[in-house]
Amino acid sequence: MTSSILEKLAALGLTLPTVPTPVAAYVNCVRSGKLLFLSGGLPIDGERKVIGKVPTEVSIEEAREGARIIVLNRLAVIQDAIGSLDKVRQIVSLTGFVNSAADFYAHPQVINGASELLVEIFGDKGKHSRTALGAAALPLNVAVEINLIVEIED
Repeated sequence: MTSSILEKLAALGLTLPTVPTPVAAYVNCVRSGKLLFLSGGLPIDGERKVIGKVPTEVSIEEAREGARIIVLNRLAVIQDAIGSLDKVRQIVSLTGFVNSAADFYAHPQVINGASELLVEIFGDKGKHSRTALGAAALPLNVAVEINLIVEIED
């Protein structure tokens, strides 16, 4: 099936990765009615991993790139769950956690990597509510973790 969202990704020089395998006792996605609740994604794509505290071990730019990796991973999950990214009606909400040093307060700058990419890919459908938080630690010592709530077409 041809997908205008996949074409948009290709035009941006991006491709969807293989659907990531959960690293613990959860599933990647649960559908309830027209909503998909996506579990927290990690910035891991094959050999590429964004690991460490921001900004002492990982720069803000590296962490932003990690947030973009997560978006692509989460989009792979959505496509796997519903068959086509063209069925996304709205990115409803994004929650981002940043593995941050105690005196780091620029969490929104890191999570902007994800938010801006979603709008670049989906346009107005990519605009979402958002929470950006700092955390003392994240699973596998990743720099950022993001979950999504997405409304889909019937």
